[in-house]
Amino acid sequence: MTAIKKIVLVDDDETIRKTFTLLLGKKYRVVSLKDPRQALSQLKGARADLVIADYKLPFFNGMELIKKLRENGFEGEAMLITAHPDEVRTQDMGRFAISHFFVKPLDLNDLNLSIDRVLQPKNPLEPAA
Repeated sequence: MTAIKKIVLVDDDETIRKTFTLLLGKKYRVVSLKDPRQALSQLKGARADLVIADYKLPFFNGMELIKKLRENGFEGEAMLITAHPDEVRTQDMGRFAISHFFVKPLDLNDLNLSIDRVLQPKNPLEPAA
């Protein structure tokens, strides 16, 4: 039996948090947080398969959050969402192993498909794409 994958969403917008929980909660365990400091403290020693962070957050941005999580040993997948794509530096995405970023307003179908692809079990017998 496959364990249910855990997604941590960090966004200060309550509507986004509720939407993600409704959209993804049927297939994944979703933990939604409004503050990057909460994410840092809750993920210390805890496992998550995917962190999705808004770029614009109170205290520090989503890119900085993912950087700090990586420094603390987080090895899972990471994605950004933003209403300000011109502020996201793609070279930093590569440095912090952020696989995707999505622009608000979000296309929920594309987002859902990308999350499914990132979190589906990898078949070791399949050739790499």
